[in-house]
Amino acid sequence: MRLPQSWLTDVLDLADGEAAPTAEQIDAAFVRVGFEIEDVEPFGDVEGPFVVGRVESIEELTDFKKPIRFCLVAVGKDAPQEIVCGARNFTEGDLVVVALPGTTLPGGFQIASRKTYGKTSDGMICSVAELGVGDDHTGILVLPEGSAEPGDDANELLGLPDTAIDVNVTPDRGYAFSMRGLGRELAGALDAQFIEPGADVDPGTPGDGWPVSIAAATGATRYTARVIEGVDPTAVSPWWLRKRLLVAGIRPISAVVDVTNYVMIELGQPLHAFDADRVRGTVAVRNAEAGEKLLTLDGVERTLDAEDVVIADESGAIAMAGVMGGATTEVSAETTRVLLESATFDPVRVFRTGKRHKLSSEAAKRFERTVDPEITAIASARAAQLIVEIAGGTQADAWTDVRIATDPVPAIKFAPNAPDDTAGVYYPAGTSGRRLREVGCTVDEHIDGLTVRPPSWRPDLRESADLVEEVLRLEGLEAIPAVVPRAPGGQGLTPVQRRRRSIGRTLALDGYVEVLPYPFMPAGVFDVWGLPDDDPRRTTVSVLNPLESDRPELNTTLLPGLLEMVVRNLARGQRDLSLFTIGQVVLGGTGSGEDITALDVTRRPSDEELARLDASLPDQPVHVAAVLTGLFEPAGPWGRGRPADAT
Repeated sequence: MRLPQSWLTDVLDLADGEAAPTAEQIDAAFVRVGFEIEDVEPFGDVEGPFVVGRVESIEELTDFKKPIRFCLVAVGKDAPQEIVCGARNFTEGDLVVVALPGTTLPGGFQIASRKTYGKTSDGMICSVAELGVGDDHTGILVLPEGSAEPGDDANELLGLPDTAIDVNVTPDRGYAFSMRGLGRELAGALDAQFIEPGADVDPGTPGDGWPVSIAAATGATRYTARVIEGVDPTAVSPWWLRKRLLVAGIRPISAVVDVTNYVMIELGQPLHAFDADRVRGTVAVRNAEAGEKLLTLDGVERTLDAEDVVIADESGAIAMAGVMGGATTEVSAETTRVLLESATFDPVRVFRTGKRHKLSSEAAKRFERTVDPEITAIASARAAQLIVEIAGGTQADAWTDVRIATDPVPAIKFAPNAPDDTAGVYYPAGTSGRRLREVGCTVDEHIDGLTVRPPSWRPDLRESADLVEEVLRLEGLEAIPAVVPRAPGGQGLTPVQRRRRSIGRTLALDGYVEVLPYPFMPAGVFDVWGLPDDDPRRTTVSVLNPLESDRPELNTTLLPGLLEMVVRNLARGQRDLSLFTIGQVVLGGTGSGEDITALDVTRRPSDEELARLDASLPDQPVHVAAVLTGLFEPAGPWGRGRPADAT
């Protein structure tokens, strides 16, 4: 998750006169609470005459292999500058940013007056890539009309310089794929007050807006739909919004699409905008029909699977739920009426759909890690508000909010001193409650402890151990001392250990090599051996969740693994082998087989509980096995060698 430093510090409620944290302090703060920083990259360090300009005229130079333009650009009081440029995404009258001769761009690139394509170029019209803000080389940066005047300082207007901070978000912390989530973590790490993005947004009361239905079999739990009418399709997103998108690695497209992407990054809720005039009738969240077709926004026609969840209207599927929209209803340069989707989809269904179609998106990345179901309507209202501000139009009075009832988040009984006991560190009274409230938990204090209800955006907090980890993480894992346990005094090796080592040493001195075969047997190996049906080695113990599907049973003998190693060595030309192994086998059909419930982990089990547990397990004796092939004694001047045999 890559964000500009200036945005991260916007969510910190700093006291008057208090300086915003530096990039180095932000880096250290995130590391302190368990986040790895991939990169801290300053950008926009532009020195010299860097100003806003207005393109007054464009002359197309056609005598060259590629299109070249000779432009007159007004840059303030001085005469217009003559600038040669190869980009084609601007027209006469557009506001651009210009690096005049004497300017040094990021990377030490110096601008000077020079002769090129038969013309003199007195500067450069800059793209965002040349400013170091993003990687988009497709065109130069065009500013919205009215945002500045020719000659204005472009550094000040663009908010340069700044620093991009790239945070590595682990899969279990999906809430941190947003400014909202990372800002809360940063505030906790710096002991600062957190300003909740979207806290001042009122989603309003839902009513009879666009008709929506959700099929229970899809696993979707919420879908909101808002309509914005009279949108200006030519509106350009303001620079502050485009800058934040570019730093996050998202290319600005149009005002409406940019807003949906911006709110996704800000609040963590993916959104999708449909051209409302192309949507027919009720919007339905349903399972796809096997073989149903959908042309997605990337221009690929996809054949859907019955497990895929789609958004559909009367014409059929119009979007792949949580993954990507469809081309038939996409927002275009003619769109004036927008249907805004904000929904909560099943993480597993979204993940499987993406994998099935080899399709990844920023939206899917968030849905796969679970999206906060309580932010859905707020994100929709926030996006609608920004669309109206940037692209004009008005929101329809009625909007739709369809919800499927779900189980409430269970409360957790929590001992305030549990973190102290776990880490061996004394924390001041009230630390647990304060830290858990910082991450959004509701904490009720009682005489016998705390009752904690995790927030809707933290599905990873489900038991007391999770809360202990949160407190320790926010207090600083580096504060937990590393204490090496003392080895208790004893009498050396036990008789069992001495016997095992003696056997291994004896075999090694006789020329055997010890190997460690798999503890799991290949399926059907005893059928290959031709063992009788009543052979006790056939009575095995199966593993409920085997590491490999073709090895589902524990060894009743060590020979299958040894013989596999022999086959592997013979296939590589090594024929003289003396291998042995010492290991446990598991004898099925032994032990009581009693179903033992989970023991209380807060105390040592009683002798009776341990005896019952041991009695329920099958016998697991230690066996020794050896295999010989080829020559046991090598050939040489002393003779032909001795083949391996049973003696």
